[in-house]
Amino acid sequence: MSEPLIVTLGCRLNTYESEVMRRHASDAGLDDCIIVNTCAVTAEAVRQAEQTIRRLRRERPGARLVVTGCAAQIEPERFAEMPGVDHVVGNAEKLAPETFKALATDTLADVAVNDIMSVRETALHMIDGFGSRARAYLQIQNGCDHRCTFCIIPMGRGPSRSVPAGEVVAQARRLVEAGYPEIVLTGVDMTSYGADLPGSMSLGRLAKQILKHVPELRRLRLSSIDQVEADRHLIDVIASEPRLMPHLHLSMQAGDDMILKRMKRRHLREDAIRFCNEIRRLRPDVVFGADLIAGFPTETEDMFERTLDIVDTCGLTYLHVFPYSPRKGTPAARMPQVARAAIKERAARLRAKGEAAHSNYLDRLAGRRTEILMEREDLGRTPHFAEVRLDRPALIGSFQWATLGSHDGRRLNGMVHA
Repeated sequence: MSEPLIVTLGCRLNTYESEVMRRHASDAGLDDCIIVNTCAVTAEAVRQAEQTIRRLRRERPGARLVVTGCAAQIEPERFAEMPGVDHVVGNAEKLAPETFKALATDTLADVAVNDIMSVRETALHMIDGFGSRARAYLQIQNGCDHRCTFCIIPMGRGPSRSVPAGEVVAQARRLVEAGYPEIVLTGVDMTSYGADLPGSMSLGRLAKQILKHVPELRRLRLSSIDQVEADRHLIDVIASEPRLMPHLHLSMQAGDDMILKRMKRRHLREDAIRFCNEIRRLRPDVVFGADLIAGFPTETEDMFERTLDIVDTCGLTYLHVFPYSPRKGTPAARMPQVARAAIKERAARLRAKGEAAHSNYLDRLAGRRTEILMEREDLGRTPHFAEVRLDRPALIGSFQWATLGSHDGRRLNGMVHA
């Protein structure tokens, strides 16, 4: 008998939800089963999901194969028709223990995907383990009420819904008691957190609650934020709380105002610049990452140059670059498209820009003494999320003080202090 194999594609929220499924599968006594938790953020992500499914079927021909996640939620028929797929499960159904009990007793429908837009609540799922003892993910929110013209994810995740703050704090305490020194808050649209809850809860208020009521927590991270939705409480906790890590990943998408308007984003170029300048004024050591799309419909070379330029203007360090790909059912798919060759070329230039910015940042760290949280015996991360390879092994989940040295463009070398 084989243990269930769970393959996770896509975002940190999927990583968290895969651990929920792992526990449900274990509780149901499932053995020879493959679960693929898919992503749908781009057409390429869906293609990779299909490729992964075909490979897994070849490698384990006798196992039951279950496909779930955003791609399965949005296009269940596409995956149900793939040879070797036994079940397609929706994003709400994948988190229900009843789904796995039905799977174990052979009573689960071939396609178990309901209307995600009718889901109005998100339950907190208690997770005890994440494979590593260094970092745990904690889901605080799911879904999105915005309708960016390029994005299919609301159709896979449903409306925005928040986990009550008391439940989040209790789970954070439980994770710390289980030995996790770092917690990453995750969700689909985290800065919308609390809008559907009674009172005036927000992401900033929630972060303050966690840090206040779980004083043993060493590091708290935010997975991604929409800078235009950052309220004064979030800005205050970023500025004043050293346990909130000084690494912010921004949902920026572009640096040109016309493209931002056509994307139906809620900010303009100057808003992003103002946010980065203000946060850097309040917390000078902060580093920023950002999602940026290359080749959005109607993007001219001048428009793209403004996106390239915002890397320097905002001082971005970590880039997630997405070459635009049309997603059926989105308004952007009906707009005049940029040639695929131009999209590919612009994405390559944007990635090169990001790699240079990251390398320059690592150059500036040489000689600094900093605290490293070990993720592997020889590898860990600084508070600013820079990856460091140490000169001697250390316990996973431990903190090590090290002096930073040279780098290879990706990670630094570090010398541990005796």
